[in-house]
Amino acid sequence: MSMAVVGLLAGMALGFAGYFGGFGAFLLVAALGAIGFVAGRFLDGDLDPGDLFRARERGDRRR
Repeated sequence: MSMAVVGLLAGMALGFAGYFGGFGAFLLVAALGAIGFVAGRFLDGDLDPGDLFRARERGDRRR
């Protein structure tokens, strides 16, 4: 499944949550989606747990 389709599905889920459940449901779906995204990246091996908690040093900037 392409990232465009995943984005489309996520946008539709957020739209339905916002329309039918209000702003609180919109925020809940967005937060759970973000948690699911991070968990999926971790399970795929694209993300190390240390990357989330390690403080960057001055010379370790990404550009």
